[in-house]
Amino acid sequence: MSRDLTRPLGDPPARAPRATVTAVVALGANLGDRHETISAAVDELRRLPLVDDVVASTPIESVALTLDGPDESEPAYLNAVALVRTRLAPSVLLGMLHAIEARHGRVRAPQDVRWGARTLDLDLIAYGDVTSDEAGLTLPHPRAAERDFVLAPWLEVDADAVLPGRGRVADLLRDLGSGS
Repeated sequence: MSRDLTRPLGDPPARAPRATVTAVVALGANLGDRHETISAAVDELRRLPLVDDVVASTPIESVALTLDGPDESEPAYLNAVALVRTRLAPSVLLGMLHAIEARHGRVRAPQDVRWGARTLDLDLIAYGDVTSDEAGLTLPHPRAAERDFVLAPWLEVDADAVLPGRGRVADLLRDLGSGS
């Protein structure tokens, strides 16, 4: 058996690169300069390692959604969706999304109010057709089909979008509008 002389002893053999996958990331902000925060977050997505392309929707405004439902007394959200072509594993991408949030003042702690106001919220909505129920990584996002502020911007950047396990995004959005 011959030894590969192009790599030092003890180094593992090179693995084939991970295939490129399109991940869907929802962005939201309702504190501070929302437009600047969303724009900066999209720029940070573009600079992530193993990211080949990012296409972002036009931001839209939506009423704040709390545990008790829509709340017009809370600051309104600015929402967008980005399609991220990446070779990062979904769990690694999610960790990087959390790091971007933290750089923008997002606090993830027990005292953090679920669905409360925040400087930046990044949700991994879908990662190709991957499904996962692992602790800390649920794919697709369990409430994406119920959120017009995710579906409408997603449809803007991908007219043929499909939410794995739920169906065509256009149909899901239409169903939300009809109340069914």
